[in-house]
Amino acid sequence: MIEIITDTIDTIIGRFGLVAIVDIVLVTISLYWLLLIISGTTAMTVLRGAGLFIVLVFLISRIFELTVLNWLLSKSVGGLVLGLVILFQAEIRRVFERIGRTGLHSVLRVSDRKSVIENIIRTSFNLSKSRVGALIVLERETGLADITDTGIYIHSKITSELLGSIFTDNSPLHDGAVIIHGESIIAAGCTLPLTSSTISSGLGMRHRAAIGLTENTDAVVIVVSEETGRVSLVSNGKVFPAVDETAILRQLFYFFDLKIDDETEVEDPLGVKNES
Repeated sequence: MIEIITDTIDTIIGRFGLVAIVDIVLVTISLYWLLLIISGTTAMTVLRGAGLFIVLVFLISRIFELTVLNWLLSKSVGGLVLGLVILFQAEIRRVFERIGRTGLHSVLRVSDRKSVIENIIRTSFNLSKSRVGALIVLERETGLADITDTGIYIHSKITSELLGSIFTDNSPLHDGAVIIHGESIIAAGCTLPLTSSTISSGLGMRHRAAIGLTENTDAVVIVVSEETGRVSLVSNGKVFPAVDETAILRQLFYFFDLKIDDETEVEDPLGVKNES
């Protein structure tokens, strides 16, 4: 066994050159990028379990020299690849969506990102004045493909009119959440996971859903209460009631690494800045 390992190491070292280094770096970057995309989704748990199982079976077959099992493993690579494609089809779709978004158009300028956030906040407070409930999710680093799949895909540029029409009482999507990525509304009418934690009696189902999502992801959620008209910011499982538009706007700028115009220091009451 030791001789086999030694011979294998010598063979690898003998073939190790510039091309091999480039090959390893490219594969590593690709795998890391794919893991980042599925991080925070149920697919990550499934992949971790499947990976551990395959590694364990491979080690057992090699250590005990199980001929039949070794043969099955060597012949089942194609089947495993096909199985992964079927199992992670949603994540694979998201990979190509991310690739499609790369380029100058998808990279928001700071001024554009500020404008998008300002538009969202302005619309939220307009809805609060009319006591129209709303649940607006701003995606950060953690992918929300599992959540967007529960709603209706829109893929539309953010406008006050569109946001307002989604949450009006006669809209079939008004009870669900809107998912926002960059400057686009990805989906509406989405179902968020409810928190199992005990929350204040003054908070409703929208707050419970926002807390449930932010307990497991780094997303930021804006909640407009239908009963009180109160606008709240939820992140890291905590609710931050907004005193006014300026307060919530400054906090969102802080979360998305946007510079405050007056350069006044902004505190992080939710304690999430270093967790994204």
